[in-house]
Amino acid sequence: MTAALQSDYPPESGWTTDDLDALPEDGRRRELLDGVLLMSPSPTRKHQIIAGLLMAELHADCPDDYDVTQGVAVRINRTRSFIPDVLVTTSVAAAREPSKYEPHEVVLAIEIVSPSTRSIDRVLKPALYAQAGIPFYWRIETEGALEVVTYRIDAVNEVYTETGRWTKFVDTGEPFPINLPISRITPRVR
Repeated sequence: MTAALQSDYPPESGWTTDDLDALPEDGRRRELLDGVLLMSPSPTRKHQIIAGLLMAELHADCPDDYDVTQGVAVRINRTRSFIPDVLVTTSVAAAREPSKYEPHEVVLAIEIVSPSTRSIDRVLKPALYAQAGIPFYWRIETEGALEVVTYRIDAVNEVYTETGRWTKFVDTGEPFPINLPISRITPRVR
């Protein structure tokens, strides 16, 4: 057991991915930002329905070179680990049945904005995913009608450039041809 688990305080040098691996499998969503442990509240029904529907829609059109999954960690380095809501990876990476991916294995990271993660999903994660070289990023805004904002990396400057704001259809050829009606990922109103 690591020192971080034997005390109420984090290790002096900060949390690492080794510390994450030593934590019990208890269903909690733990991420690391430069050695700081981040824990998000449980996702809402709306969030989970969007993630599930989006994963299914992308999976249906996904070419054999890629794979679609959700909620699997991306280990950026020893002190940074994030869990995109939905992600597209290479099929080679998916074939090893990972519980975590390396950034070079991820083609598209998708975050669904929740009230508790606004700044993280809009500012922090896109900056760090781009810095890690992940080619595409989508942000799904959930306040009001759904909006999907798509980005492509500018690899020279390690930043994302917005490629579209979609409220009716996501119609893009990146990372593979996608023509997705937003209504297909919109939860039913109860």
